[in-house]
Amino acid sequence: MYFIITLVLNALALLLVSRVISGIRIDDFLAAVFAALVLGLLNALIRPILVILTLPLNILTLGLFTFVINALMLWIAAAVVSGFSIDRFFPTAVLAAVLLAVINMLIHLAGLR
Repeated sequence: MYFIITLVLNALALLLVSRVISGIRIDDFLAAVFAALVLGLLNALIRPILVILTLPLNILTLGLFTFVINALMLWIAAAVVSGFSIDRFFPTAVLAAVLLAVINMLIHLAGLR
């Protein structure tokens, strides 16, 4: 049940981000759910490897490079999922990564997850 709630909340967060940032397009809720699923898989499998490989750069930027890694995960998810697209990497994907981090923090603070 926790997985489904997290998946739906992430899909809703992606839909909200697509409404706020003009360079992101999500066709419908089903595309948002698939994008959230792919994004979750990418964050579980590829993101830890990238964080370790870019650790010196991440330390140098005091952790801000993590937003670039998150934007790259969004960019890859947009390439894989039909119905989900991002126009440009910078600034669109990076702004989306920052906004998604804020939304996920608010969801976590509200106790919904």
